Amino acid sequence: MTVFVELSVMDDVHLKNNPLFFPIRDKVQTFRDGKDLTDKVDFIVCLGGDGTLLYASSLFQESVPPVMAFHMGSLGFLTPFEFDDFQQQINDVLKVLNEMVVDRGPSPYLSNVDLYIDSKHITTVQGDGLIVSTPTGSTAYAVAAGASMIHPSVPAIMITPICPHSLSFRPIVVPAGVELRICVSPDSRNSAWVSFDGRNRQEIKVGDSVRVTTSIYPVPSICSEDQITDWFDSLAECLHWNVRQRQKHFDEYSDLIHSSSSSVSSLDK
Repeated sequence: MTVFVELSVMDDVHLKNNPLFFPIRDKVQTFRDGKDLTDKVDFIVCLGGDGTLLYASSLFQESVPPVMAFHMGSLGFLTPFEFDDFQQQINDVLKVLNEMVVDRGPSPYLSNVDLYIDSKHITTVQGDGLIVSTPTGSTAYAVAAGASMIHPSVPAIMITPICPHSLSFRPIVVPAGVELRICVSPDSRNSAWVSFDGRNRQEIKVGDSVRVTTSIYPVPSICSEDQITDWFDSLAECLHWNVRQRQKHFDEYSDLIHSSSSSVSSLDK
């Protein structure tokens, strides 16, 4: 991993004399103003105020990578994170390829979580949990829970309930540009548990929430033939999609009946 910092940071005397900096000094680089960093930076950490964030975004001529802005003193409109617990907060920012799952964990009670889309309350999920998946992940845990399969090229988010306590709650597909927020309902009897692609499992309690957005950085992959053929081949080979014995044509039944009749006649003789 390479870390880019401003030149003034590298010139700081206290940093140069800090023994903790020596092991990582070779991994830290500086940059020049006006030089596009689009193809070099995957994640931005801003320390300062709104002006620092605006300056950081100006370094990118094309799309800006995800930004995590920490306010250093006065709270800014664009810097919502506090620096006191920066290590934990950065670790909490996770990328997921398949799905994020919120479930009831070891609790004997139903999970009771509120689902918001773009800050609007959509519904309260009561059941074993909820799966939020990418189109790629729609053929994983989500399809086992009854979701539809979405081609990876479709910009969408699949929301699938796990054993919902309502017969009318069916999986839904929402546009990729929305922001989802999932939080434990205030009247929930228990906490919930969240995992990301089956990893980093952790407990969320009343007042906690998980925000989900679609990354602007897709995971590129090489096709064997083309994106349509490869996907349907995978459905057939891995999931045996629509595999069944073919229905016989009427002519085949006529031949079968005729053959049976001939056999019976031969036995009578």
